[in-house]
Amino acid sequence: MMQVINPNTKIKFSNHYTVTAILSLILVGVSLFGLFTKMNYGVDFRGGAEIQVKFEKDLNLNNLRQTLKDEGFKVQVQQIGEPSNLEFLLKVAANEENLNEVTDKVSKALSADFSEQGVEIRKVDIVGPKAGAELRLSGFQAMFWALIAIMIYVGLRFDFKYSPGAIVALFHDVSIILGVFAFTGTEFTLQTVAALLAVIGYSVNDTVIVYDRVREHEQKFSHLALKDQIDNAINETLSRTILTSGTTLFISLTMFMFGGLAIRDFFLAISLGVLIGTYSSVYVAAPVTLLFQKILGSDEKSQAPANA
Repeated sequence: MMQVINPNTKIKFSNHYTVTAILSLILVGVSLFGLFTKMNYGVDFRGGAEIQVKFEKDLNLNNLRQTLKDEGFKVQVQQIGEPSNLEFLLKVAANEENLNEVTDKVSKALSADFSEQGVEIRKVDIVGPKAGAELRLSGFQAMFWALIAIMIYVGLRFDFKYSPGAIVALFHDVSIILGVFAFTGTEFTLQTVAALLAVIGYSVNDTVIVYDRVREHEQKFSHLALKDQIDNAINETLSRTILTSGTTLFISLTMFMFGGLAIRDFFLAISLGVLIGTYSSVYVAAPVTLLFQKILGSDEKSQAPANA
């Protein structure tokens, strides 16, 4: 395997844990505040109208979005089926009181602005606020159960002393991503939930790589304190982490910048997840494992030295 960093480096990551812990607590606290006060939920989660339309002639998807935005509508546009079918699903945000009115206005605007393309309104569905709230709850429950399943997996695969670190790291990653979405006004949609579940999977994979190396060190160098074993494990996997995260980040940023509006929010979450997940594997999961060991009263001091 190509090495960009010497695996024998001796960087003392544990020396920074106090500073990074404070930084992470502040970021998570601010993110949770934004989640509960500023989150901009999409039509899927707060209610609105879904309008299925078909065009006879080709048109630019971004022009459709921009035209509806210029008309004053808050709309998500998704393509249905093959691009050649020219069918789209418009998710229009609206209050419960004016759902029908907004739906009529969107239909009239489409007929007026895209008459040359031969627009046809195929179906109109109303998404009530109650249904949106239930869907929002289901989305958060999906992430919660994913975290529980990962905690059980890490406990069975390694040791239950590692589970709290993995779960806190994942909670840290998801919270900060949601905070970025909240403070930037980016809509939280079903697509975002899918991205967060992908981030959870990616982040725990990076954490498991470090944990696996720590377990090897515990077996080979049992006389060393867990803090030193974690430092050594992170140093040995640092090259792999940089290569993997760097490659993934390059692809996700490329898709974010050039993939179009339909997938921009998804890859914004993925890009943030790669950055924050890499950080949390080193500066969140590891120190939580050390903290958990202290809570259990395990002895961190060196035991009898190993044979030379």
